This record gives sequence, C-alpha cells and structure tokens, in this order.
Amino acid sequence: MRHLKLVHSTERAAAMKERVKIAFASSDRSVVNQHFGAAEAFCIYQLPAGEGAEEDACLVEVAEFHDSDAVMDGHEGKLAGKIALLEGCAAVYCNAVGASAIKQLLAAGIQPMKVEEGTVIATLLRGLRSKNAPPAWLVKGLQGKDSDRFAAMATEEWSE
Repeated sequence: MRHLKLVHSTERAAAMKERVKIAFASSDRSVVNQHFGAAEAFCIYQLPAGEGAEEDACLVEVAEFHDSDAVMDGHEGKLAGKIALLEGCAAVYCNAVGASAIKQLLAAGIQPMKVEEGTVIATLLRGLRSKNAPPAWLVKGLQGKDSDRFAAMATEEWSE
C-alpha cells in the first residue's frame, strides 16, 4: 500500500481537528469509481466544521493498494485494513458495498454511501457544504469532534 498523508503546521493542525473527514473510493481522485471491498484507492477530504465556514474541503490523504490487495473474492480479512485506514471518517462514498463491509463500517462509526459510478467528488463535496439540513451522519461526525460536550453539559445549570 502507498499512503500519502498531508502534514500541517501546528496551528493549522489544531484548526483541522474541527473538521469532519470523508473518504471516496476513487482510482483517479476526481470521481467515485470503485467498489468498497475492491477499492484500489481512497482519497480522504476534510470539510470545515460549522455553518458558513469559508474554507473549502481539503484533500488530506490518499491511499493506494497493490493490485493483489484489491481482489474481492472472499477476502474478508482485507476489509479490516481498509476500515482501519478510514478511522475517523464520518462517511465513505463508493459505487457498491457488501453486507459484511456495511456492518463493519457502521460498527466503526463510518457511514457507507453508495453513489453512481463516475459521480464527481467535487460535486459531492459542494453538495454537502450547501445543504440547509445536512445528513444525520454529517451532523453526527461534526458533533463527534467535541468529545467533551457531555462533560460541559453536566456542569451547566438545568431548569425545567
């Protein structure tokens, strides 16, 4: 496997923690064109958190698998590596995904999203940024970034 991960300055990295990561099964980094289990590559973008954020989505990782790694025929063990690679992503877009992979992705907190082959990644990212009511998985991904929110709520005064 080849894995490119962009490294940011400390200040930029702190700001990036407030973003949600989304993966795309893509061999060319421009369109979704892969089945999850047989994906030759994933590209991972980060979306800025919060309404009205002025920054665009940012490509932060690309992982490519060797041809022998992408074979689908009953190689369930290969799913674990792909799911581990996507750790921290709120969703993964692909053209198809098997039942076993769906179960494992959901258990890892990653929402599988099936789209037509050739769907342009930039269009999907723009669509996520422009929605008035974001999908539940995106809201959950953004809320998950604030791991201390329950502790903060516990210290607040409550009234009925």
